[in-house]
This record gives sequence, structure tokens and C-alpha cells, in this order.
Amino acid sequence: MTQTYTPMMQQYLEIKRQYPDAFLFFRLGDFYELFFEDAIKASRELEITLTGKNAGVEEKVPMCGVPYHAAEGYIADLVQKGYKVAVCEQVEDPKEAKGVVRREVVRVVTPGTMIESRFLTDKENNYMTAIAHVDGKDAVAACDMSTGEMYVTSFFGRSQAVMEEALQYRPSELLFYEQKDTRGIATDVPLTVIMAGDFDQLAVNQQYGEQAETLNSAMRTAINCLLHYIGLTQKRSLSHMRVLKQYEAREYLQMDGFSRRNLELTETIRDKSKKGSLLWLLDKTETAMGGRMLRRWIERPLLNQSEIEKRLEALEAFKGDLLLRSDVRESLDKVYDLERLAGRIAYGNANGRDMVNMRHSLEAIPHLKYQLIASGSPILAELAEIMDECSDIADFLSETLVDEPPISVREGGLIRQGYDDYLDKLRVASREGKTWIAQLEQAEREATGIRSLKVGFNKVFGYYIEISKANLANIPPGRYERKQTLANAERFITPDLKEKESLILEAEEKMVELEYQLFVQVRNEVAKHIPRLQLLAEQVANIDVLQSFATVSEERGYVRPQFTTDGEFVVREGRHAVVEAVLDREKYVANDVEMNQKDRQILLITGPNMAGKSTYMRQMALMSVMAQIGCYVPAKEARLSLIDQIFTRIGAADDLVGGYSTFMVEMLETKNALTKATSRSLILLDEIGRGTSTYDGMALAQAVIEYINEHIGAKTLFSTHYHELTHLQEHIPGVVNVNARCEERDGKLLFLHKIAEGRADKSYGIHVAELAEMPKQVILRARQILQGLESEQKTPAKGEQLSLDMLWDAPEPEPLMVAEAAAAAYPAQAQEPIVIKDPTEEEILEELRRLDLNMTTPLHALMKLSEWKQRLS
Repeated sequence: MTQTYTPMMQQYLEIKRQYPDAFLFFRLGDFYELFFEDAIKASRELEITLTGKNAGVEEKVPMCGVPYHAAEGYIADLVQKGYKVAVCEQVEDPKEAKGVVRREVVRVVTPGTMIESRFLTDKENNYMTAIAHVDGKDAVAACDMSTGEMYVTSFFGRSQAVMEEALQYRPSELLFYEQKDTRGIATDVPLTVIMAGDFDQLAVNQQYGEQAETLNSAMRTAINCLLHYIGLTQKRSLSHMRVLKQYEAREYLQMDGFSRRNLELTETIRDKSKKGSLLWLLDKTETAMGGRMLRRWIERPLLNQSEIEKRLEALEAFKGDLLLRSDVRESLDKVYDLERLAGRIAYGNANGRDMVNMRHSLEAIPHLKYQLIASGSPILAELAEIMDECSDIADFLSETLVDEPPISVREGGLIRQGYDDYLDKLRVASREGKTWIAQLEQAEREATGIRSLKVGFNKVFGYYIEISKANLANIPPGRYERKQTLANAERFITPDLKEKESLILEAEEKMVELEYQLFVQVRNEVAKHIPRLQLLAEQVANIDVLQSFATVSEERGYVRPQFTTDGEFVVREGRHAVVEAVLDREKYVANDVEMNQKDRQILLITGPNMAGKSTYMRQMALMSVMAQIGCYVPAKEARLSLIDQIFTRIGAADDLVGGYSTFMVEMLETKNALTKATSRSLILLDEIGRGTSTYDGMALAQAVIEYINEHIGAKTLFSTHYHELTHLQEHIPGVVNVNARCEERDGKLLFLHKIAEGRADKSYGIHVAELAEMPKQVILRARQILQGLESEQKTPAKGEQLSLDMLWDAPEPEPLMVAEAAAAAYPAQAQEPIVIKDPTEEEILEELRRLDLNMTTPLHALMKLSEWKQRLS
């Protein structure tokens, strides 16, 4: 006999075939159920019980499930792990269904389509990006469904820049147009390929109208990929996605992925956290959309000086008025996330509290606007005057919705008294009915003499009169109709009670349904004004970021940068903004930077490790970023030229997945700078050539310096331990030696963290190894070898450079006493030779250091002294 699945399971399998790459949450009553492989995998990922279900075949099929009211959390867990979830609902009333209840997938939740605020980070966008190559152009489109933002740009020809641009958004999902093979793409972002026949080529016109007329074919295709994917997964129109922002990447300061990582603009290298980044330092924003805008500004510094100056002028107005800044921050604190509230309203899942939060936010705008106009600053007044208060929307919400609505929109209690006449009549009927029932209880007690008689209600039996069994004999004959028997009581009804019950329940049912309908009408009415709300959100965010800059600048003593057009870069007493914030400001050592396009184009930095060379280099890059986002900078004075690109080669890391060694990564990052930089760029290169032999390394380092000088002309900070390169100052115009100063005191190395003119005399590598607490035998043996090498080596001829092969081939020095070797290596300290102590002596000294004299008795002290004396004898 052939076995077949039950009709319900056949329905499940048919729907699952349409969504093979997603978990199918299949609604059955009060649960979402998963079956087969979905169930096995979900039970493991969500740590829920795996069971089985009879489905018409011999063996039970694997099954697990979650309650429908808790499903959002489980769905979010799966999506945050990179999975997709198809939500399948019952789309007809089970009471009216003939056979199996009809079910349909109403939404597919993916990492890029999450819009629920509690599953998103307030101050971070959740972007999806799409890449398309059409008609010889590459295009990148990016959208955030939760806010309605859509951005698009394009590049000529196939270029690595398009991938860098797409990944700059840190997308949750990445879409490709007709990309046949995505296996070679080095990213952990979920990838989806969209084919040409899958979408409507005119979708971008229908969504964005006139804004789409200037788009090239690659841009249109990239946007269509996103619109198709959103429509496929969300199955509804998104009216809040109406603003399209087209931009040119060259309008902003460009940084590749290496540079963004090395400069720690929005997250740290070590643990990918916000704390310790430039974003962390500058974020004093009060609103979620302000925080997101701040991140966008940091990721895209401006190249338009007039736009930068506008931001600086507004910042100056805030910085100079503490009371204004305090009042504005207080007003901003009352504004909720307008962008995401507007998104949920347009999406149709905003609840009553969302709508009230929208109202409260709009009610805070008039006072904010007044504060800006009354500030006396023309630039702040200009920002305020273009601000649409949306007071009509606030008034409408105030008239329609109660102040404290419930979370659910299906339980009533949403609409304000007086808004709808019929709803008010139903409320009166319900209230009068309940009053009649309350009076009935008292009347029946008096009529029967039973003081414990009570009128109650439950969802199964409705209203009833309950009398204890001890009082049943006191009931007048024929007065009640028995309805239910309990252990200690009987429940009764009367015709009048059931009639009132019918009226009350009918009124409440109608009230709940009517309130829901009215609420949806209110939500739809507000949705018509989404563009206004989005524009207001952007204006408020702009104010928020500017006050944030002013707050940080005032607290940390930053100054307004001055921009020059002659290629000058002069900073007096500059600081690394983030390092200074982590340290006590009084302990931070400020440094000057002076560069130009003529005689100070390349700074060749020498000095020991840990002396502050890398910090000095990053300091200059962060100074440019801060200035070009319109923020004050950490310095006493700053005259800067606009930088079009920043390239950094700092730190050592390999790429095991890509198959690249540390040295290869170093060469790739350096190549990126040499092939893309212009005379307006800033290049930071740290220890070029250290991953190979000395001859190779120094040859590469010198060739890189010469190439930058002759072919690019970019401002460059070049840190190196190859002291032989310092002679380039004498031969290449524009190369200047500077060094990270340090001093030897009492045999110890003291880092001054001060950058001075001139070259360092040595690298102090052994001193740094000693600071790292390398074994003493290793340190002293290294000094012994170094003394021998230095005494045997000859001074190289001009242009000749010392290789590691020469070092290893040098003769080993004659055996010396350790103290004599140390004295020979460091003559200045020969009067006090270093002597290796006996290990036992070292142990006893360490025990003595740890000994707590306050807790030591005389007897215990004598015993310890005796023990130590025996061990030393």
C-alpha cells in the first residue's frame, strides 16, 4: 500500500519548495512549526526540543516549534546568524475553511531586511548593497529598509573600487547582478545573485520617478536588484523608500579597507568594538539618527571646503554658548528615532506606542527650532528656518490616540474619547452593561439573603451567578437556571443576565475591531507624510552631530582648523585624539607636524619601537579626517590642505584565507598606495621591507621613497629602522629626517614620545626586548653578540648597505665575562658592570619583596632568615 503525506504536510512541502534556502516557520494554531531538515537544524541553532509528528507515513517526521507570540526573538536569532526565515501564516478563518486552512508566506526575513528596532543597533544602519556591471560601468546601490535610505554611485570599467565601496557600508547582505561565480569573493557577508529575468527593469522609475532620470544603466540595474529582492521578501509596498541619493565617490575623502581598519575610525582592530575608535570619541549625540549620521560623516569626510566651513561655523556657534548647547541637548533627548518610526509606519507594523513616540518627538521640535533661531547665530538660524515642525501631524496624533496605549493593536484602548461617535456609543453601552451587572449582584444578595453570592465572568461561560453549596437551600424556587457545578459551589444564569452579556460582549467585540480599524486609518494618514518626516529627521540629525562635535571640542580643547590651498600641512602641539582620550590629557606629549609640497614632502621617521612613531603617523591622518568632517582638531594650531585619499601601511598581519603572507599583505597595501595616490593624498608607511632580507628590504624601501617623490608627490610619513636610509635627505629634495626621541637613564630606556628633527642613532631593540621581560640570559647574550658585531664590522662605503648575511657571517667574539661584555657594549656604563645574580638569590629577593611585614611575627621572621641563610650557603 502506497503511503502519502497528510493534506497539511503536503501543503507544507509545496510551500517549502518555493523557499528552499530559508527556514519555513509554518503557522499551526498558536505555534510556528518546522519540519524535516529545517526542524533538525533549527533545534540545534535555537536549542529547542526536537520531536516528531505523524504525517501519514510510517515514520514520524522531525518537528520542532516555537510559540507565535515569542517567534520574533527566535527569528531574530536565526537571522543574526546569517539565515533567512520565511514566515507562513494562516490567511483564512479556520472556521470558514473547507479542508486544509489556506496558508501563504507573508514575509521572508533576512539579515538585510530586519526592521524591528529591538533587533537593530540604534546608532548603526542596517544596509544591503547591490553590485552591477552593465555597459562598461560598475555600480553600487545601498539601502537601509529600516530608515528608507537609498544611495547609488558608479565607476568606469571593472574596478576593485566597486567592491571596496560596497563593503564600506558594512552590509548585512550583498547582492550581485548576474555574477556567475561568487566563490572567490573574500567576505563573510551573505551573498545572493539576482538574474536579469527576475525583475522589472522599470521598477526604479516607478519607485523614484524623476529622481531616476539621471541614472546610468548600471545604477538602474543595481537599484532594481535591491527593489526586486525587497519586493520578493517583504511582499508589500514600502512607501518610505522614496528618497534616492546619487553621489560620486570622488566627492569624498577616499580610504581603502586597509586604511579604515588601521586608523580605527569606527571600530578597533583588536576586538572590533566601538570603544577606542574615533567614532567612540566624537559620539555625544542624543538621538539615534544623529549617531547614524555621525558614523556616515566619519566614513565619508568631505572634499568640498565650503561645505566643511558651514559645519565648522555652526560648530563654532555651539561651542561658544554652553547654555545653548545644554538646552539643545535637552530638546534632542526628547526626540525618538524619527527615521525608523517612519519606516515602521510605512511598513504597517508600527503600534500605538510608536505613534505616541512620534507625537512626543514632533512636540519637541518647536522648542528646538526656537532655541536655534534665538541663538543669534545666522548659520543656526538658517538651519532652523528650513525645518518643518510637522505640527499638523503632532496635533492629529494628539487628537486621535490616547497618551498611554497598550503594545498590542488588537486589544482596544488605543483611540481617544471623542474622536469617533460610534465608538463612543459602544463604550457607553459596554460601561452601562457592566454597571447593570455590578448592581445585579447587590440586588440578588438582597432578594435571596445570601451575602456570599457573587456575579463573575469567564471566557468559556460568560457571566454567571455563583452560590456556595451551603446556601443552595436558600435559593427561591425557579429563580435561576443551573449552568455549572463546582466542588464547593454552583453557577447559575438568568435570561436577563444572558441578554446583558450578549450586549456587553457584542459592544466590546465591536469596540476592539473598530479601534483597530481606526488605528490603521490613523497610521495610514501619517504614512502620507513620510517624506516630510524623513526630511525633518535628517535636519535634526544634522543639528545633533554638530552639537556633538562642539561638546567634544569644548571638553578637550580642540581648535578650528584653517584650510590652505598651497599644499601646506602645519600642526602645532598636535595630539592623537583617541589616545589622548584614553590617557590622562596631562600625560599626553603633543607634537608638531610641518609638511609642504617643496622641501618637506616626505618625513623619514626613525627611532625605537614603542617610542610613538605609529601614533604620530596616525595622528596626522586622524587630524585630516576630523577637519574634513567639519570637526575641530586636537592641536594648538592647525593649517591644513584638503586630502583626497589616505593610504596606510601600519602593523603586521597575514591573510591566511587569501593565501598571503605578512610580507605579501605589506606589498599589496603598498602597491595600492603607489598606484592610486595623487599629489593631494596622504601616505603612511611603517617599516616597509622588514619581511625580507636586509638588502631586499632596504632596496624596496628606498625605491618606494624615490617613486613617491618623483611620480606622485604625496605627503608621506615613512617610518623605518633602516638607518642607512637617512642619507636620502642629502640626495632627494623634500625628504626630511625626524626621530622619536628617547634617553638612556641608569641603564633603562626612557621613551619621551617627542618627535624631533634629525635621525635616531640606533634602534634600541635589545632595550625594548628587555622591557618585554625576555629571559635575562637572552638579553645579555644579545648584548654580547651586538658588541662583537659592532667591533668587527667595517664602515660601509657610500651607498653600501649592511645585510643580515654579513651579520650572521661575522666572527663570534672571544669568550668574555658577562660583566666585561656588557661594559664593552656600553662604555658609558662601564663603571657599574652588569653582573648576573645567582638564581637562588633572585628567588630569595623576590620572596622578600612579597613579604608582608605587618602580618609577620618575630618568630616567623627569624625562621625565614634562617631558611634564606641556609639556601645561600
